[in-house]
Amino acid sequence: MDFKTQLIGAGGLSAQACDALLVVLCNEAAVAALPAALGGPLQAALKDGDFAFKPGRTLYLHRVAGLKAERVAVAAAGDGSPAALRKALASGLAHLKGGGTRQLAVAMPDLTPTAAHAEALVAAVGEAVYVYSATKPSASPAPKLAAVHLLCSKGERGALEEGLARGRAISAGVTLAREWANRPGNHCTPTHLAKAATQLAKSHGLKVEVLERRDVEKLGMGAFLCVAQGSTEPLKFIVLRWTGAAKGDAPVVLVGKGITFDTGGISLKPGGEMDEMKFDMAGAASVLGTLRAVAELKLPLNVVGLIPSCENMPAGNAVKPGDVVTSLSGQTIEILNTDAEGRLILCDALTYAERFKPAAVIDIATLTGACMVSLGQHRSGLWSNDDPLAAELLSAGSEAHDLAWRMPLDDEYGEGLKSNFADMGNIGGRYGGAIIAAKFLERYVGKLSWAHLDIAGTAWRSGKEKGGTGRPVPLLTHFLLARANAARGR
Repeated sequence: MDFKTQLIGAGGLSAQACDALLVVLCNEAAVAALPAALGGPLQAALKDGDFAFKPGRTLYLHRVAGLKAERVAVAAAGDGSPAALRKALASGLAHLKGGGTRQLAVAMPDLTPTAAHAEALVAAVGEAVYVYSATKPSASPAPKLAAVHLLCSKGERGALEEGLARGRAISAGVTLAREWANRPGNHCTPTHLAKAATQLAKSHGLKVEVLERRDVEKLGMGAFLCVAQGSTEPLKFIVLRWTGAAKGDAPVVLVGKGITFDTGGISLKPGGEMDEMKFDMAGAASVLGTLRAVAELKLPLNVVGLIPSCENMPAGNAVKPGDVVTSLSGQTIEILNTDAEGRLILCDALTYAERFKPAAVIDIATLTGACMVSLGQHRSGLWSNDDPLAAELLSAGSEAHDLAWRMPLDDEYGEGLKSNFADMGNIGGRYGGAIIAAKFLERYVGKLSWAHLDIAGTAWRSGKEKGGTGRPVPLLTHFLLARANAARGR
């Protein structure tokens, strides 16, 4: 997809030659300033009740006399914020992305567009044109839309070009994360995930290392191994590195949960909607997507991605409730529920992260249904032992319109992890399950600056629109962008 800025010519919107024109407006006062060929039909639609200045409302016009654009959509953008703009664009694109539209021009006549608006445009288009087809030959063809031109004045152009570039990188990362989260468990095994990481490294200038079972055994990752032991699919521990700064600069380490299918193991999940457990590697997918965005933006940072990946299956040799395993840290864990497996693979990865002497460690996981109960599907859960790091992530989420909410880490929540037979159990009591899971992970980060994102409610949609969302790639990329700008002194 080609995104460019384009100066509005002397003829204004009337002379804009394109397959389709999308006009985003915030209030009715702007209608009077539109060319008569567009303003007239819009005034009539307002009078007849076919359009209103309410967020999400759109009006479609076809081959309007006096306009060179063959198709026109007008969308209401509420307060004109980047978030409101994105919703308006999504509504307008629903009319214009299909059919014969190959070139789309977007105008925001009563806005002073910023880089954030340009980024929102790319995000909306990326969402609108994505079609999953990897295992679906009968999928509808992808839209023919190939170019999007953001109309602007000369003074706006520099900032908008920057926003478009940022949006392209993030959208590409989101699409990569969605694609791998959407693939069925037999098309996205740990081996497939390792190949995807290897291909990403080759195409985007990253370094990759894939540790096999023998390597993991040699390291002593007993918690990770116990989850993988019931599956015939070989585990993979994937290490990706982006070196955008001096080699001695401390990296940010991203740790993504990579359970490519989760049956719950011996503590078997109910059968209903178990197919959605292919999404249990969405944390891993978000690490791949974020690293792609980082590489495309060529951020002057060092970033490490760690992806422990395996299946969680019931079998004669599967880990059992009551078993005790020894983690890489040397701490022992009583397995009280084999369906609390994500924290087991993450805890060994968090211990492994220490060897990089990181500036910060962030783990990302579809970890608990309890987080979905707490926050629903709008915000990811955030836990951190470092207030400034938490503030950075919350701010990045706001900038990216990929929101998180900070949750508590009081010591009392960790009391439920006590075990008579090991240093800790892998679950606690009935209440506060998402917090208890975070308290479990906290035991493996020592003095590291650490944050945990539980994306169980935000990484995918259920129902008719079932599929991966690509979150929290935007949040993580904006977090790293902010750090990169700080390093540049901006």
